[in-house]
This record gives sequence, structure tokens and C-alpha cells, in this order.
Amino acid sequence: MATDDLDLNACSREPIHIPGSIQPHGLLLALSDDAAGAAFTLTQASANAGPALRVAVEDALGRPVEEVVRPELAGPLADFLGKRSFPNRPVPVGLTALPSVGMVQILAHAAEDGAVVVELERLTDEANSRLDHVYPRMRETIERLDALNAPADILACAAQEVRALTGFDRVLVYRFDADWHGTVVAEDGNGRLPSYLDLRFPATDIPVQARELYRLNRQRLIPDSGYAPVPILPALNPGTGRPLDLSFSVLRSVSPVHVEYMRNMETASSMSVSILLHGRLWGLISCHHKDPFQVSYALRSACDLIAQILSVRIAAVEDRRDAEHRIALKAIQARLLAAMAQADPFIAGLTEAPDDLLRFAAATGAAVVFEQTCTLVGETPTVREVMGLVSWLAEQGEPEQFETDSLSALHPPAAAFEDKAAGLLAIAVSKLHASYILWFRPEVVRTVRWGGDPRKPERHEPGATRLHPRTSFEAWKETVRHRALPWTLAERETAAELRHAIIGIVLRKAEELAALSRELARSNKELESFSYSVSHDLRAPFRHIVGYAELLQELESDHLSATGRRYLDTIVDAANTAGSLVDNLLHFSQMGRSELTPVSIDMGQLVGEVRETLAPEAVGRAIDWNVGPLPTVRGDPTMMRLVLQNLLSNAIKYTRGREPARIAVGCEDRPKETLFYVRDNGVGFNQAYVKKLFGVFQRLHRNEEFEGIGIGLANVRRAVDRHGGQTWAEGRLDEGAAFFFTLPKADPTKSESAKPESGKPDRAKPELRDPNE
Repeated sequence: MATDDLDLNACSREPIHIPGSIQPHGLLLALSDDAAGAAFTLTQASANAGPALRVAVEDALGRPVEEVVRPELAGPLADFLGKRSFPNRPVPVGLTALPSVGMVQILAHAAEDGAVVVELERLTDEANSRLDHVYPRMRETIERLDALNAPADILACAAQEVRALTGFDRVLVYRFDADWHGTVVAEDGNGRLPSYLDLRFPATDIPVQARELYRLNRQRLIPDSGYAPVPILPALNPGTGRPLDLSFSVLRSVSPVHVEYMRNMETASSMSVSILLHGRLWGLISCHHKDPFQVSYALRSACDLIAQILSVRIAAVEDRRDAEHRIALKAIQARLLAAMAQADPFIAGLTEAPDDLLRFAAATGAAVVFEQTCTLVGETPTVREVMGLVSWLAEQGEPEQFETDSLSALHPPAAAFEDKAAGLLAIAVSKLHASYILWFRPEVVRTVRWGGDPRKPERHEPGATRLHPRTSFEAWKETVRHRALPWTLAERETAAELRHAIIGIVLRKAEELAALSRELARSNKELESFSYSVSHDLRAPFRHIVGYAELLQELESDHLSATGRRYLDTIVDAANTAGSLVDNLLHFSQMGRSELTPVSIDMGQLVGEVRETLAPEAVGRAIDWNVGPLPTVRGDPTMMRLVLQNLLSNAIKYTRGREPARIAVGCEDRPKETLFYVRDNGVGFNQAYVKKLFGVFQRLHRNEEFEGIGIGLANVRRAVDRHGGQTWAEGRLDEGAAFFFTLPKADPTKSESAKPESGKPDRAKPELRDPNE
């Protein structure tokens, strides 16, 4: 039969809390009260309950309790039932002797389905069945546990004391990990059974519903794994139509798979007591005996007390350790936030304290990805690999926080760098962009010693294939690969707190930037209006100055001295220059106010047209032009013509004196933009002053050397900015210069006819940045 036919989850679905039977070392009666609550009726009973009844089990069902139970039970039961308030955990009601059974411990509790369950457990050792006899022996045990501080010593002492109290051949303390695998962390034995100390057992050995039952019912005893289950009659409660709930029963029959498991371990009897931390199942005190062996309720209660003391001591140690860890993480978090508050941009504060950033998550590497900028700290994957991780996280719906100790199992490409990042803890720090802080831990190769091969064999049976427990528990070693050390709860929760703090900073910065942006927009609008008004109003006076000066030259030059005529020439030149300045300033202002009209532009053809326009400036010059293939782009033709005209005119101007002058025009295709450049072999410039180049009226050469007014490159930058691109330059004195500008590519997902708000295109973040800004 194919393995696919195997029902791997059948064991985890087994209804172990309603098995419909009990173990034979006791008897069970299930009672329910009538509608008026005046009397109790026997509704169900174990098939072996005859010694507790005056009549046969079948004849006693459905009749009042006081009519059918033996006199030895009538008194204790009447006292218990008369209280009308029943605990949901078994409590001792009394001791009595029954014919053919002997001394029994009477235990009773209220089941989840409303029935009152009375259990009569046989006693094998009457002395150890009395609570007042057992508890004095606990004083020494409690004193020994109180004297210890180290967790390992406390656990070892608990195993020793439980074995001394009960007499089991072997007592284990078994701890669950985050994946519910269990490890034997302490052991005490007499050598009759093999040692399992430090061995690991798979989570499948104790399925989910069994762990939940361990959490609810802290005690379980199986005196003889070879027992034959005793059925409960009738199988269904007549009042509810459901099986009797035995979740808290001390006699509850256990799963056949578990009984088979015990036999495979060569243990005839077992007892377990749960260890709970803050209501969660932490582990078990697990006791085994080679032969059938029964422990009284009083001794089991004493072991339960030891487990509770263990819980308190372990919780104190772990809580103190966790508190110290959280305090340390809080201190690191405070330093990181302080560094962010002082840094500009604020996110850089995280990487300015790299040791704190790594210590915060006990990581060997970290990455800060903010607005497409990636900064690495410590041992990390490459920038490309980190950005691939960020893209993958975004595909998961951009989780606010993500953690794993086995990244390659979720993201297969991570297998290539698991020596640096087998584990990942990531927090999203922006809701607008794919921005994350990521911490990495490398692969830790470990050897795990299992108690037998954890894989369960299959066995063919008529009509089905079902799983059976392992038959061997010899130490079985496994090398665990592709995993990092797991992230602790404190690390995960403190990372979440750091995220909230950073989000707060991001939002506050966004509000501040929005306010500044509004103020800047208002100021720019006022400045543009002012410059437009001033430049427009100044044009007429300068024209008048030039006109009247030229008339004076024409009509009165004979009456002026040579010096006067020279002064007049200077007035005309200065007025013309001032007029040009005003015209260019007016043009610069109009460029910021005008509406973009984007169309398809053949940049190669446009360069050719601009060269024809500038041909008079190159007359008599030897210029070697090298114009590469240029693409068609989308932009405003007037502004693009202005950009190329300024850049080519400058190249012609500043190569004056070079024989030959060399001017190159080309482009580079990029995923999200097109890069254009104009290079020349002219006089160049000092790179230290590159930031002045694109400013209004900024010049790096004297007017006597090269004419100009210093507004052309400012116009270039404004025109490119309006298109969502960037501009920058590179140069060296006497070795030439290169000017670059980028134009974003059109987004195919957006409508061609859709106009950006305020006539401006969407500003896509380019991958290439000006290295000089």
C-alpha cells in the first residue's frame, strides 16, 4: 500500500478524553441529579462496579444512588453529595473496604458534561495511602529543593526525591522545546531500566490532544500496561447522548498506541506528573517501572506538590533571566533611539552604532533597508541578496514582523548564504515603502541524540496501513543542518517595541516634512511670482537705457570726448548684459510655472537639430563630434531642447582652444530610467566646486575667459527635475568635463493620458544617485 494512504494525523485526533473504558485497578460510578436537584441517580458505571453495588450493574442503572450502593459507600457519598458544590478535579472522599476488592480510596469530581464521577481505586499499600502519613515525609524534600539554586541541580533533586517517595525504577524530568520535542534533562534510576538522560524524543510521541490533557489533568497512572480495558455501561450517557467525559479521571483508560509504546520501552507501569509554567505545559516528571506497579493517590499528590514547587522555582529562574535580558535589550533600544534622534537622516543612527544594533538581537549581521538604500553591518548576505529578501517579504503581504530560524525552508534562495543568514528576524519600519531592519544569524550545525529513530514505521493490516510506536529507543544521532539559534520571546517582543518606536519617528518626520513641503511650496510660489514680476518689470527700463544710450552715441558722439564715448559704450554693454540676465531670469521663472506637455521625443533627431542651431558658434573650429544612438523618450520637447542646447553650447564654448575639440553625446539604458551624458575635452573644472555648477548665476570661470551669465545649468537642472530625473557633473581642470542627466521611463501600468498632479510627473526613486550630493 502506498505511503500516501497513511493517516499521519490519526493519532493526534484520537478522542483520549472519552475512551469509554477505565483501567481495571478500580471501579467507576457516574451520577446525575434529577431535575429538582433533590436526588442523584446512577446513570453509568464500569462493567466491574458490582462489588460497590447491592445489585447487578445492569439492574442498578437509572436508580437512586442510596438504593443501589453498598452501605460501606453510602455514608461517604452522602456527605460528599450533600455539599452540592463539586470540584472539577478529583478529591479524596474517604477510605473503605469492599468485598472481593479490599481497601479502596474514594475519589470524586464533577465532569465537564455535568456528571459526578466517583472512582474507587484499589489500595496496595495502606500506610502510603494516607495523606497525613505522606506529607511529613515531604518536609525534607522541600528543604532540599529550597537549598538549591542552579536549575540543573533542582531538576536532578526532584527526580531523586520522586523516586525515593514512590519506588519507581526510573524517574525522568522531561522538558518540551518550542516545537514540542522533548528532552530528558534530569534522571534518577536503579539500573533496571536503560538511561535516557539527554536523549530527545519527537513531538509525535505525545500528540497535541495528549499534551492538552496533560495540561488540564496534572496526574496520570498506568499500573499495568498489559491491562484489559473495562467498558463503561452504557456507552453513552442517557441524558446527554454522549460518552462520559473522563478528562480528569484517575482511572481513565489510555490510548492503545500509548500502551504499545510502553511495552516497546519494556516498562510495565508508568506515572506522569505535569510541570506547568504560567499555565503552559513546560514538561513532565515521568516515572517507569519494569514490573506492574501501583502508587497511591496520596503519593501521587505528593509528587504533584514537588512538580508545583519545581514550577515555581523554574519560573523564578526563567523570569529573572528573561527580565535581565529584557532590561539589557531596553538599554540598547534606548541608545539606538537616541542615536537616531541625533542623526540626519534619522535612520542612519541605527548603523552609526553597529555593535548595539547587532547586540539588540544577538545577531552576527544586520541590514537597514530604507527607501531603496541598503546599509549592511557585520556578517551579512550581499546587498543584492538582502534586497531579494526584502522583495520576498513584500510578497508575503509586507508583514510587520517576521522571524524564522530556518530561512531556507521558507525562501529556498537563502540556502546560498545560510552561513551568514540561516535565521532571520525582520521588522517593517515604513508603511509607505518596503523598508525593513533585518537581523541575521548563521547556520549552527548540531548533533541531536534521539531516543531511538524518531521516524515511525508502518505496518500493513487488513484494509489499512496505520502507524505504530517505535520499537527501539537506543540512542540515535542526527545532524541538524540549515538552522540558526532560535529567536527568544524577549528578542521578538523587544524588536516589536523598537518597530513601534521607529514608526513613531517616521510618522513624526513625515509630518514635519509635509509641513516644510507646504511652506516651501508657498515660498517657492511667492518667489516665482516675485521673480516673474521683477524680471518682467525690469525689462522695459533696461531697454530704455540701451535705446537712449544708442541714440546718444548716434546724435551726440561728436560732442563727446574719447573717454565719454568709452563710458557710453560701457553703459550699453552693461545694460545689454543686465537685460539678458533679466530675460534669462524670466525664462527660469517661467520654466517652474509652465505646464509640462509630455510627448514622444526622438533624442537623436533633437540633438541633430540643436547642433544645427549652434553651428554659428562652431564656425572656424575643428570639432570632433561623437554622437551615439539615442532612444525615444517621453518628455516636454521645449524643455528637452533647452537642456541639450545648454549642454552642447557649453561643450562648444569650453573646448575653445582645443585642437581638435572632442564632444561626445550618448546614453545608457537602465531598468527604470535612461541616463544621458555630454562629455568634452575642454578646460574642465575643479570637482571640489561641483555643487556650485547648477546654481543660479554661479560660474567657475571669469567672464573675460568665457562669456556667459551663469543660469544655463540652473535651467538644465530645473527642466530635468520637472521630469523626475537627476543631474550631476564630473570634471578635472584642463582635462574636460562630463554632464549627466536621467529621465525616468514611463510606467506601463499607468494611463498614457493621465497627467500628474500640478503638471509634475511622479518622482520615481532612481537607482543611481549623484555621488557629489
